[in-house]
Amino acid sequence: MHKNKEIEFKTFIDEKQYNDLLKEFEIENNIFTQVNHYFDTPDTKLLNEKTVLRIREKGKNFKLTKKTRAEVGADETHIFINQAKAQELIKNGFDASIIGLPYHVDKIAELTTYRATAPYKDGTLFFDKSSYYGKVDYEIEYEVDDVKQGQLDFDDFLKAHKITFKESIRKSKRAFDNRDTK
Repeated sequence: MHKNKEIEFKTFIDEKQYNDLLKEFEIENNIFTQVNHYFDTPDTKLLNEKTVLRIREKGKNFKLTKKTRAEVGADETHIFINQAKAQELIKNGFDASIIGLPYHVDKIAELTTYRATAPYKDGTLFFDKSSYYGKVDYEIEYEVDDVKQGQLDFDDFLKAHKITFKESIRKSKRAFDNRDTK
């Protein structure tokens, strides 16, 4: 099991801003796809506890992640799993005690992100186009190690690119709120 602290700043942007930024950073041909499979209990205990549990699929790589809000950023725990195990968990659900949660969980939602990355100052920019249940949205994430400097750098980036801050909703919540429950 691997643990880390995630500190990120995010804002929604529009499609034109997304495409312009890809061109500016010359990364329009370096987009990769990742599929997030989200899990919860039938009565959404994790959602209510502000915890996200997902399996992220990038090519043939699969990572089970528990993400819990912290005073600063989020605490993440990761377990790398093979494709067969990932497909089994996605299909059948699983006992989440393997990652420190006392629940049986099932897949509740899915979201696909088309992502490009670029270094920026002391962090990494992520330019995301996300698709889920007939919806598409765009956002910038800026991941850093230092919250104060990261906020300053993110604000400077937005100002320099004439981007108005629009608070992002967690990808897991967007997918959950828009899923087809028929």
